[in-house]
Amino acid sequence: MTTTLLLVEDDARIREALRLALADEGYRVVEAATGEQALDHLATDAPDPDVVLLDLMLPGIDGLQVCSRIRERSDLPIIMVTARTASHEVIAGLEAGADDYVTKPVDAGELAARIKALLRRTRPAGQDDTIELGELIVRVSEGRVLRGSGKDAEEIPLTKTEFRLLCTLAAAGGAVVTREQLLERVWDYGYFGDTRLLDVHIRRLRRKIEPDPGQPTVIVTVRGVGYRAEVEDGGP
Repeated sequence: MTTTLLLVEDDARIREALRLALADEGYRVVEAATGEQALDHLATDAPDPDVVLLDLMLPGIDGLQVCSRIRERSDLPIIMVTARTASHEVIAGLEAGADDYVTKPVDAGELAARIKALLRRTRPAGQDDTIELGELIVRVSEGRVLRGSGKDAEEIPLTKTEFRLLCTLAAAGGAVVTREQLLERVWDYGYFGDTRLLDVHIRRLRRKIEPDPGQPTVIVTVRGVGYRAEVEDGGP
């Protein structure tokens, strides 16, 4: 089955160059020149794309707003494309819900590698199907996280990347997972020490699963090393 990408880029020359390069990699590319066009496409009855490639600098509704609106309705994988390398700009895009980012000028080979890595959101090898994290129940094969049990259980919506991050920490059985290991296991690509991806996703995940994100008890920081998950013994 052909992977479909929604490419949101207002510069026609960049859009055409990326479309041709990605088509050569075997992807089907749907184009949008504005944020409004992208949102209109996602609102149609057409199947959702597999990945959204989203430029941050768009006329009208900018990329941050588009990203936030997509996240309100979907866990679609999003790679933001930005000409800005400043830390606060990248972090703003990740906070809005992007899974990953690339900077302009975009290297087509690198972008294709990141798309493939983002699509590989599979169950960690050797992991139990159900894991308890405090009052949370992680249903690994179902891709679901529940707070509580029984008919009163509340499902917590996570993106695919957030879910993989949680499962990777849970799979360690309470052992510390270093920051470098998390980047390798979750994003499946070389990030050369850029830990902004991890920092922002940990914050996003904590906001969703922790009773008090300011005093986390599910995902605990081990200063200077990484993180560990507070895993309960036994199953539900």
